[in-house]
Amino acid sequence: VLYQRLMRAIRVSEFGGPAVLKLCSDVPVPVPGPRQVLIHVRACGVNPVETYIRSGGHGRKPTLPYTPGTDVAGVVEAVGDGVTAVKAGDRVFTTATVSGGYAEFTVAAEDCVHWLPDALDFPQGSAIGIPYFTAYRALVHKARAKAGETVLIHGASGGVGVAACQLSRALGLRVLGTAGTPEGMKLALSNGAHLIFNHREEGYTDKIMEATGGAGVDIIVEMLSNVNLSKDLQMMAFGGRVTVVGARGSIEINPRDTMAKESSIMGVALFCATQEEKKECAALLYAGMEAGWLRPIVGSHYPLEKAAQAHHDIIESPGAAGKIVLTI
Repeated sequence: VLYQRLMRAIRVSEFGGPAVLKLCSDVPVPVPGPRQVLIHVRACGVNPVETYIRSGGHGRKPTLPYTPGTDVAGVVEAVGDGVTAVKAGDRVFTTATVSGGYAEFTVAAEDCVHWLPDALDFPQGSAIGIPYFTAYRALVHKARAKAGETVLIHGASGGVGVAACQLSRALGLRVLGTAGTPEGMKLALSNGAHLIFNHREEGYTDKIMEATGGAGVDIIVEMLSNVNLSKDLQMMAFGGRVTVVGARGSIEINPRDTMAKESSIMGVALFCATQEEKKECAALLYAGMEAGWLRPIVGSHYPLEKAAQAHHDIIESPGAAGKIVLTI
């Protein structure tokens, strides 16, 4: 009789609030198929999109029950047929998983598994996936950012925000950021923002316009478009682009604001990226790790059994300060 190994994993059996995240200790360890990699998970990043999926309010609904989590870091346990990129014992991080990352083991497709340099620990490795790939997609593939342009990162202290600050600075942009707490503001400044503004302050958009000499910003990376999009359009330079990375509801805008500046609003969705785009992004991020500008900032660590608390805090906390990570 083959002994089926069991593991601890978070399972979601119904859509709803954070309480639907249940820790189970009798989940079978998944088996890697062809071109798949089995990873012993040491840390898993928590992303806002995972809370939207869990609540049932997201376009993509997984089949129940499921384990959330895409961004893991850990050690390769075993590989399926045809895998050549990594081998057992390698330190890796992922940009997607097949079986879910809030677990002691996960299976991922070979092309979503990347070697993790020794300079980064596992929590940092679990903070790369969605944040850095999203920041790259927003800035390069969607906004077509050029050195010398001015970018406003709206929500510069969270996972994607910090990634966008570091990446923008490396691309030669003038980087303005917003955050909601003194801690978040300091974090953005130490990670590439030239100037930082408190988005809880009355009239902060006037200060941003002042900082651009009234010309406006070329690119906005927007984490909370349901609150900010209308104001964003009024801060655009001619030909400006807003990239919508996050939204938690709807908003009313005046389309005239786009006509005045011939500005564009673009959605950003990582799951639309082609294989070529992912490869290009991974290559640039590796260069960033080698050069030392890609430094994931981990905020709060939670043990696996506190996943529900992590889901609550990522949405309800007064201001982000780095990436929320589950350690396993």
